[in-house]
Amino acid sequence: MRPFTLEITIDAPRERVFAYLSDVANHVEFSDHYLRDFRLERLESRGLGASARFRVAFGRSLWAEIVIRELEAPHRIVLDGQAGRLGRIPLEATYTLTPYGHDMTRVEYRFSTAPANRVDELREALGGRPWLRRQSRRALRRLAEVLESGTSSTHAARVAAG
Repeated sequence: MRPFTLEITIDAPRERVFAYLSDVANHVEFSDHYLRDFRLERLESRGLGASARFRVAFGRSLWAEIVIRELEAPHRIVLDGQAGRLGRIPLEATYTLTPYGHDMTRVEYRFSTAPANRVDELREALGGRPWLRRQSRRALRRLAEVLESGTSSTHAARVAAG
């Protein structure tokens, strides 16, 4: 999938946004409208190597998992992962945080995949990319609501088999 980039401005300090996003357990709180059965893959949900597994609710659900590959406090978080049968579709998501105005943060979200075969390419061509872009835009709006309201939960996801 060609990469797409979305941006949103959040009325919260960059350090707080970074701390929230660097805990993979919090991601379910703003993306549960299209990610189902969200489970942590290890007890420690923060920092490098923190990972989660979930279903992407697009047509026939696809299983996917993400792992925090890079953390550059307080401005960049890179998630790597795979989706689909046998994890054949690599994916990458990057959050870039920049200060904006007084105690505000500009969040840039970039997402890309590499379809592994013609079936995956067809799924993308039949609406996968626009659908995922819409869901990601909604997730960013929900992220802003959570951080601006100050009512974010701590560790919204559970550990698998835990």
